[in-house]
Amino acid sequence: MIFGLIKSIQKRDPVQPSFLEVLLAYPGVHVLLFYKIARVLWGFGWRTPARVVSHIGRFLTGIEIHPAAKIGKRFFVDHGMGVVIGETAVVEDDVTLYHGVTLGGIGAQQKGKRHPTLKNNVMVGAGAQILGDITIGEGAKVGANAVVTTDVPAGCTAVGNPARLVSCKCDETTVQAYGLPSDQKLDPLGEEIERLMADIVSLKKRLHKKK
Repeated sequence: MIFGLIKSIQKRDPVQPSFLEVLLAYPGVHVLLFYKIARVLWGFGWRTPARVVSHIGRFLTGIEIHPAAKIGKRFFVDHGMGVVIGETAVVEDDVTLYHGVTLGGIGAQQKGKRHPTLKNNVMVGAGAQILGDITIGEGAKVGANAVVTTDVPAGCTAVGNPARLVSCKCDETTVQAYGLPSDQKLDPLGEEIERLMADIVSLKKRLHKKK
């Protein structure tokens, strides 16, 4: 299990770390050891010991995973600091999160499933907040610092606050760091505003010359 996880991290991490480097220096690997212990304790109904183990894992790695959260295979938290995964979150296989990501609930949801579900091969960029009982579809990407409160369809890329879709093209063969494909317009609205501002400046210059 640990061998497969490390090999998948080597494949996904652009810096191409060595096996030993991942094993010894990647908090995203270390926190899973604490999570698995806490998960077993939680399953036996030993809630306080489970939370204590989880707390130790957070203290040592900067990553907080609730013992009741469901984490799939080859889960990779890159850098890790500030990641929070809530109690009813579901993370399926081959998901990648970057630092500062929150899989959280919202105030209106007090009972039942309150946290998001991330399907296979999802990538979430640094600082993104995914809130509530929503689903991020298979192969989807969430851009850095996005705030997502509605479902993201499979293969789509969501950016901004509030998040909006900028692309729906799934390409699992290419790994793009931080969940932001380099060949896509990340903020089409912002680019349009910039073009309009440039036109206004150009018109002002022309009017000034005529005077």
